[in-house]
Amino acid sequence: MGKDYYKVLGIAKDASEDEVKKAYRKQALRYHPDKNKSPGSEDKFKEIAEAYDVLSDAKKKEVYDRYGEEGLKGPTSSGAPNGQSYNYTFHGDPHAMFTEFFGGRSPFEQFFPRNEDDNMDTDDPFAAFGMGGMGGMGGMPGMPGGFPRPFKSQPGGPRRGRAERKKDPPVVHELRVSLEEVFSGCTKKMKISRKRLNPDGFTVRSEDKILTIDIKRGWKEGTKITFPREGDEGPRNIPADVVFVVKDKPHTVFRREGSDIIYPAKISLKDALCGCTVNAPTLDGRTITVTSRDVVKPGMKKRITGEGLPLSKSPDKRGDMILEFTVKFPDNLGNTTREALSQILPP
Repeated sequence: MGKDYYKVLGIAKDASEDEVKKAYRKQALRYHPDKNKSPGSEDKFKEIAEAYDVLSDAKKKEVYDRYGEEGLKGPTSSGAPNGQSYNYTFHGDPHAMFTEFFGGRSPFEQFFPRNEDDNMDTDDPFAAFGMGGMGGMGGMPGMPGGFPRPFKSQPGGPRRGRAERKKDPPVVHELRVSLEEVFSGCTKKMKISRKRLNPDGFTVRSEDKILTIDIKRGWKEGTKITFPREGDEGPRNIPADVVFVVKDKPHTVFRREGSDIIYPAKISLKDALCGCTVNAPTLDGRTITVTSRDVVKPGMKKRITGEGLPLSKSPDKRGDMILEFTVKFPDNLGNTTREALSQILPP
């Protein structure tokens, strides 16, 4: 049996997002090693952070609810969904998570007076305000959900807490993909370097992280993939989102127009006038033979249905391949040929 994250936070499986947050707030304050000196409090504190990391993320929570911890962290004996392995591992810093959640390093200074007896009931931190259990509170002015905002310094007065952190603007990167990758779908692993806040709440460290991107069949140029809060973190900022924007790599044969691909078919003047056969390659390695008995004029196009890229919203359907004809004219003509053509060709 895997971990029961709902039991760790002390909530029901149908708990709302707000109830998950309240449960984390309660348990994290109760088991924070700065206030709870009992053996194992550090491990319990980390376990609470992991439970919150999973249950507060809609995608992770969905996988966990369906397949449990084993399905979330790797293939189960019955097989992971769609043959995939989620391979989730909690790499977060529970202290940094605590800091970010409360908007400051030490909320105990707000909840508990200095030199307060360490035996004070951290299971109900709001008792110090005469607000035990927060029953029926629903928040007070400046205190959404019953939780006080960090105090800001008044002009000329002492600083009573840190100002709220602001989120940095998104960090945008281009993600180059080939037409073959768009045709078949693929997985890209992107390595980023970022700064992360240390447990002391002030200094930062540099670390690398691998972000995995599943390129879906038919994705259009300009598609955005967002990784929330994977940018640099500091004492005064919330990490920016990291955004990858799909950009087509230039292709040696085709060019793309939405879900259609354009193939430049170069033919001679003789073929243009007398009929031609074009052998056009495809993105999946086949060759399509196209025969035309009509006169081909420069710039003329011929559409081959269903030989383009998958449609982004319906990958089982495909766009078209468009043959764009280019007629190569001779550089010069001999007198005999010129006279013969003048007799044959219409005026």
